[in-house]
Amino acid sequence: MNRFLIAFGLLCLLAGVGWRWFARIPFGRLPGDIHIVRDGFSFHFPIVTCIVLSVVVSVLFWLLRR
Repeated sequence: MNRFLIAFGLLCLLAGVGWRWFARIPFGRLPGDIHIVRDGFSFHFPIVTCIVLSVVVSVLFWLLRR
């Protein structure tokens, strides 16, 4: 648990420092994300982004467990 908390803290720190560069990554605007715009209504559901992030987090947890 201690390793996880330290790794998570470092990851949050890196994300905060690199926010300017992370904003340029097209997460949330990947092909396959659902975006519906109508008069007075806008709906955005980043389904592909959620799947990609889930795979990345699963791989990270698998690597940290080993």
